[in-house]
Amino acid sequence: MSRHIHLHEHPERFIVGTVGLPGERTFFLQARTGNVLTSVALEKSQVSVLADRIDQLLDEVAATRDASIPPRGSLSGDLSPLEAPIVEEFRVGAMSLGWDDSAHRVVVEAHAIADEDQTLPDITDDSEGPDTLRVWLDADQARAFAERSRSVVSAGRPPCPLCLQPLDAQGHICPRANGYRRRA
Repeated sequence: MSRHIHLHEHPERFIVGTVGLPGERTFFLQARTGNVLTSVALEKSQVSVLADRIDQLLDEVAATRDASIPPRGSLSGDLSPLEAPIVEEFRVGAMSLGWDDSAHRVVVEAHAIADEDQTLPDITDDSEGPDTLRVWLDADQARAFAERSRSVVSAGRPPCPLCLQPLDAQGHICPRANGYRRRA
């Protein structure tokens, strides 16, 4: 089967969003350029790590290069929901992140879950590998994406005050309460 690369060099929109109720949410990355809409599913932890790494990358670029990078918390981004129809192209197994010096943009790659023996290509390498979503973002788009991502991740179930695991409406068996069921 051939590899498919979903390219969004100048996306009009690149967001993270969810479908479902807290505790049962499915997270999606969604990129749109013109009439081309690409949605890929990923885990909540991957969203959180991606947001943190984008901020770290932008902070490093601001400190080491002559680039105009907005500070953390300075942008309010796209707050609209995911666009329909949401057609999952693939489930993300690994991600790559980099800075394109020539274009002064962040490059985000989300790779489909690969076979054990399949190695991931280097960033922007179009040789053999799993299906990939590749998006280039200017610094403002990248910072706004990171801020929205943190907001979406934190909009889930509240944490248990003892063990910090998510609370269900029915409560949960808390390891710090010696197995007693804690109520929300």
